[in-house]
Amino acid sequence: MFTGIVEAIGTVREFVRRPNGARLRIEAATIVPSVRLGDSLAVDGACLTVAALDGRTASCDLSAETLSRTTLGTLRVGTRVNLERPLRLGDRVGGHLVSGHVDAIGQLVGRVPQGDSAVYRIRFPVSLAPLLVLKGSVAVDGISLTVAALGGDRFEVAVVPYTLRGTTLPDKGVGARVNLEADLVGKYVARLAATGGSPPDAGPLNLTVLKEHGFA
Repeated sequence: MFTGIVEAIGTVREFVRRPNGARLRIEAATIVPSVRLGDSLAVDGACLTVAALDGRTASCDLSAETLSRTTLGTLRVGTRVNLERPLRLGDRVGGHLVSGHVDAIGQLVGRVPQGDSAVYRIRFPVSLAPLLVLKGSVAVDGISLTVAALGGDRFEVAVVPYTLRGTTLPDKGVGARVNLEADLVGKYVARLAATGGSPPDAGPLNLTVLKEHGFA
């Protein structure tokens, strides 16, 4: 589990395709020394497992599933990536709960500078629409952001200078693809509302009930 607060920017040092996936090696001197074999590591919002360590670099194996559902298959040597180690019990959740399981790939369709900040406009697949809420949270390449505007198949996020300096967002040009993960709590609420799932004696769970109790 992660929080969407990027801890470091890593640099891809090796990306090797394999018959059933790929091997990714990333350099990040500030956090790799604290990482152990088998640890989880969020790379541009995708949860990977550290398979090898060598000084300042960590290597992770990517499955065919990961390559098909994320943007990691487009990484090249020299590409910068957002990194976050998993949340520990007792840590503050500075962003929001992020599982590292990418829901969809979006596309950056606009960037409007506003002084030292910037507003990013992102197009998303229709499948993600029920999971996005105005003023709700969304992870973009592993960065916890707030949905500032939402309409049709696009949403906007306002990015402050600190986040611009500490993430790879400034590297992204219009047309770039990004990993998207909707708010974890929202996904479960949407699933329950869609299926009407509830314990046998709990009564029906529907949108009306959720609204009455402040969940929707």
